[in-house]
Amino acid sequence: MTAAAPASRRRGLPALTALALLVAVAPAFCQGAKSSHGGSLSCATCHAAEASKQPLTPMAHAMEPVSECTILKTHPLLTFQSGKYSYRIERQGAQSVYSVTDGVRNFSVPIGWAFGLGLAGQTYVFEKDGLLYESRVSFYNAIEGLDLTMGAINQAPLDLLQAAGREMGKQDSAQCFHCHASNAGEGLRLDLRALTPGLDCERCHGAAGDHLAGFKTGQPVAMKKLNDGTAEHMNVFCGACHRTWDEVATGPKLGVANVRFQPYRITNSKCYDTDDARISCIACHDPHRALNRDDASYDSKCVACHSEGGKATAQLCKVSKSNCVSCHMPRVGMPGSHHNFVDHQIRIVRANETYPE
Repeated sequence: MTAAAPASRRRGLPALTALALLVAVAPAFCQGAKSSHGGSLSCATCHAAEASKQPLTPMAHAMEPVSECTILKTHPLLTFQSGKYSYRIERQGAQSVYSVTDGVRNFSVPIGWAFGLGLAGQTYVFEKDGLLYESRVSFYNAIEGLDLTMGAINQAPLDLLQAAGREMGKQDSAQCFHCHASNAGEGLRLDLRALTPGLDCERCHGAAGDHLAGFKTGQPVAMKKLNDGTAEHMNVFCGACHRTWDEVATGPKLGVANVRFQPYRITNSKCYDTDDARISCIACHDPHRALNRDDASYDSKCVACHSEGGKATAQLCKVSKSNCVSCHMPRVGMPGSHHNFVDHQIRIVRANETYPE
C-alpha cells in the first residue's frame, strides 16, 4: 500500500506511480538527445549576469574532476579504520589513489570522480573491470576526514572489493552521473569521456545548438524556461535529482533520512499548493547563485503569502515577522551524515515532537 498524498498535492496533478515517475523525469536525463549542444560558454554572450555567477554555485561543482578537486588537493592523505579494514586516500600528482587492506590482501585504484562539493560531504566513484563502484568511505566537512558513506552504514562487506565500495548498477550509475554532471549521455547509456563535471546551463535549459543556430537562420528556437511554471512543475523538475514526493512516498521508509529530499518535504507542508508559484523551488532559490544561508533573507518569500493582503488561506504568525525559517524550517541532523539539513516541511514545530515522516 502506498502513502496517501497530502491534501495540497491532491488539489493539483494526480500522483505518479513509481514507474510513471521514471518516465516523467527521463527527459531531464537526456536533454541533448534531440538537439546539438552549443556549449554553455556560448550562453554568456547574451546572459552575462547568469553565466558569471552560475559557475560558482554548488550545483556547478556537483562533481569535480580528481585533478581539480579542492578537498583531495588540500587533504593529500586521508585515513580511516572500520573493523579489520584500513582505508587510505593519498594524493599522487594530479591523481588520488584509494586503497583498502584487511591486513593480508590489498586493493588500490585511482579515484575516477569526486561527487559533491563537500559542504556536507564528498563521495568518490572508481572504475574496476568496466564496472563503477561507489566508495565505502566519504569525506565529511564537519570532521575534516573520512567516515562510512551513508549507504554503507550497517552494511558488513563480504570481501575486500565490497569493503572498497558498492557496485553501481546501470540505473544507479545513470542517475548519479546525470544529476552530478552535464552531457553525460542519454538514458542508461553513459558517455564518461564526453561529460562535463557539474551542472551547466544546458543541463537544466536543454541543448543550445538549435537555439544558437536559429539566430543565424532567423528562426529562433526557444530554450526551456524555468520561471514560468507552477510549484508542481518545478517540484517535479528539481525532484528528478532531489527526489519528488511520489518517488519517496512509494519507496521504502527512510525515517529522518528523507530530510535530504527537499521536494518531497515541501510537498508535505500544509501550505504547499501545486498551482502557486510562490512556493516553488525557485521562488526561494536562484540556481544561478550560491545558496543564501541568511535566514532573514527568506522573510519576504514567507510574507508574500503570510501577510495582510497575501494569500487568503495563509495564517499570520503570532510570534514574529522575521527569521521565519529559523522556527518553521528547523535544521535536522541525520545520523551518520555529520550535517544538519534544513527541513523543507514547513510547519509549526512543537517541542520534543517526533520527526514528521
